Amino acid sequence: MAFLSLELAGTSTRIEYAWVGKADAAAPTLVFLHEGLGSVAMWRDFPARLCDAAGVRGLVYSRPGYGQSTPRPADEHWQPDFMHKQARHVLPAVLRALEVKRPWLFGHSDGGTIALLYAAAFPQALRGAIVLAPHIFVEEISVTSIRQAREAYRTTDLRQKLARYHADPDSAFWGWNDAWLSPVFRDWSIAQEIRAITCPLLAIQGVDDEYGTLEQVRGIARAVPQTRLLELPHCGHSPHKDQPDAVIAAATLFVAAGGQSVSSGGSGTA
Repeated sequence: MAFLSLELAGTSTRIEYAWVGKADAAAPTLVFLHEGLGSVAMWRDFPARLCDAAGVRGLVYSRPGYGQSTPRPADEHWQPDFMHKQARHVLPAVLRALEVKRPWLFGHSDGGTIALLYAAAFPQALRGAIVLAPHIFVEEISVTSIRQAREAYRTTDLRQKLARYHADPDSAFWGWNDAWLSPVFRDWSIAQEIRAITCPLLAIQGVDDEYGTLEQVRGIARAVPQTRLLELPHCGHSPHKDQPDAVIAAATLFVAAGGQSVSSGGSGTA
């Protein structure tokens, strides 16, 4: 684990990060963007496994408010554009500071949305993106599951579990939960914005995802014609945990082929 100090919006911010995979600065880099409650530690060994299989270098970092990065101030409430800010300001700053040029992006859930937003804003700045269970609009199934998470955080040991991965679990949980459950977030959508994406794109989602329907990735495919879809049966919101071998196989082939193809891994594609 290492730390990077960045000036973000006039504030000194500590970013936790780690390198995995191929120890070669000249190798293509795969940047991992975690979910709405994720961190460097919560990826566990998946980034290393994928990077070893693909023969690339990997960069894993915790966004501000998560992991061991600078916590979110208790009185700071994230606005509906909080993922846009990550894609347009924080991620570019991290890449510049660590001298990462034209990476592949690998994002899960909110991290997948951030990858899409970065690809739309900076179409020439990346090789391609792999997104797992991304969100491009708000669905009732998402809101219901996030409400259930709020109740679990208040009434079960979920806070204690998250404290294993975050220096300040309240920072991580309430930043994400309050933003998603805010009434003004219900109309949030990037379905039109992602039409600007020109890089290769692999979108993966579990058929049994409890945080979104398959319309999320199918909507991406309609807006971004070069998208390859991988829909995994018997898989929930975290394909890299539920079916890691299938995700690694598809992502490795996608990267090796420059984003031009993907193995179905025995599951449906469109």
